[in-house]
Amino acid sequence: MADISTDVLVIGTGPAGSAAAALLSSYGISNMAVNQYRWLANTPRAHITNQRTMEVLRDLGREVEDEAYLFATHQDLMGENIFCESLAGEEIGRMKAWGNHPLSRAEHQMSSPGRMNDLPQTYMEPLLFKTACSRGTQARMSTEYLHHEQDNEGVTTVLRDRLTGGEFTVRSKYLIGADGGKSLVAEHAGLPFEGKMAVGGSMNILFRADLSKYVAHRPSVLYWVMQPGADVGGIGMGLVRMVRPWNEWLIVWGYDINGPEPEVTPEFATSVARQLIGDPDLEIELLAASTWTVNDYYATRVSEGRVFCMGDAIHRHPPSNGLGSNTSIQDAFNLAWKLAFVLKGQAGEGLLASYDDERAPVARQIVTRANQSIAETAPIFAALGMDGGVSPEQMQKNLEARSDGTAEAAAQREAIRKAIAFKKYEFDAHGVEMNQRYRSPAVVVEDQIEPAFQLDADLHYQPTTWPGARLPHVWLYRHDNGEEVSTLDLCGHGRFTLLTGLGGEAWVEAAGKVSSHLGIDLARHVIGPRCEFADHSGDWARICEIQDNGCLLVRPDHHVCWRATALVADPAADLARVLRQVLAR
Repeated sequence: MADISTDVLVIGTGPAGSAAAALLSSYGISNMAVNQYRWLANTPRAHITNQRTMEVLRDLGREVEDEAYLFATHQDLMGENIFCESLAGEEIGRMKAWGNHPLSRAEHQMSSPGRMNDLPQTYMEPLLFKTACSRGTQARMSTEYLHHEQDNEGVTTVLRDRLTGGEFTVRSKYLIGADGGKSLVAEHAGLPFEGKMAVGGSMNILFRADLSKYVAHRPSVLYWVMQPGADVGGIGMGLVRMVRPWNEWLIVWGYDINGPEPEVTPEFATSVARQLIGDPDLEIELLAASTWTVNDYYATRVSEGRVFCMGDAIHRHPPSNGLGSNTSIQDAFNLAWKLAFVLKGQAGEGLLASYDDERAPVARQIVTRANQSIAETAPIFAALGMDGGVSPEQMQKNLEARSDGTAEAAAQREAIRKAIAFKKYEFDAHGVEMNQRYRSPAVVVEDQIEPAFQLDADLHYQPTTWPGARLPHVWLYRHDNGEEVSTLDLCGHGRFTLLTGLGGEAWVEAAGKVSSHLGIDLARHVIGPRCEFADHSGDWARICEIQDNGCLLVRPDHHVCWRATALVADPAADLARVLRQVLAR
């Protein structure tokens, strides 16, 4: 007999595990989360926080969203990516990143109620973990996962208390493996992977130093340093990353993965910092140093029976594009509501299979994109004359040649400009962050044709209500007080939502009957003049892709699972049929 019983056991309390626990507790599901360490994140590894992730935090509650913004570096200070010879040295070029170009900013503002920001993992993880524990998650630190065994009724997991050395068992109906890039849960579950681990080597050097005089006039999250003779392996070049403006920093420095792992001594770390900053007398407070590997590895299947993996356990990639913790939190948003519906008896277990169908393609997409972004740095090196096989002395000459008044130098400058501008696929890839369209039995498309992307799908988000896509955001207005409300605010919170307009009242009546019959919470809203929510700007009418008397059925994770472009003869029958299919009932 197990020592402890719970509905869901979560291994790992990083962004994925803590988000899963917070969502499950918000949905009223008993869960336990364990962490093999005595602390949460102690280094600011992940940091870029995109709009879709902020929508998940908003769904957890405005107090969660507000606290994230309170501690985050806001979008304006994320600024422009700077390419330079050192922070004190000559600047080579720059590009507006993270939605800060005026055209990109407009797209961001139109796409979401959330704002992109920089929230280091040392702030994000405690926020999610606190939310989970305050809402009912039972948490245990210094608790190590050893192995699990599943049967038709549940999962028995053996854990070790690292304080006493004693082992104990937890019996759960489901197990979530959110135990990072060396996931034992994924390994023991036998998940299949493609790609390769350890394709490059990098080290992190975390330190404090006031660098205001070098950066405050050109705010940025990332300062890319190109230095002849410097080791530019790993993620492509020496990187000075802002952790907190402008006195806490993280240097990322590459090393040869085929050679021995370097020993990052305080002396070495200090010399690297001084070299990249360009100040030989700089006083720094060294906080931490560590090595890590660049991976190109993703799971082609992300669950096995009652065991589900998420986060770095299933997508292992470099930090390019800032996708890691964002995708991890979004994995949790996809799975948590499905577990809740199954555990409450409101859905069949077949619903859980859609987690594989929907998130495995995302794992592949982001691992591929992040590694491709590394490769796309090569044209910068080539334009600067710093690519392989060139001596440091010649590299320096090539670098300086861009300042000449010759035709060759003009061509070089043009090549540099184009190479830096092309990095928008890494630093301003709004479509990569927002364009996921799910295809699974939990989405009912019927005969509706998927809209083609009108612009580059990596760079630009294209809103659509085609089933499988995230519900587009526009601002609506409360009839009683005129307050702005996002369409996304009408949805989520662990329930399905039906949206319709004037003439669609039959959908509302049908939704009431169907929700009562199926025993689920189904919110419903009519959008129009003198209704609870009005579309004064006309933005909803332009973007909803249905007639006023049609309807959209939206899942708890904000994704449209079905739409009717107009009123049908028997709306209750259609709604019941669709919900039964989506919920595998």
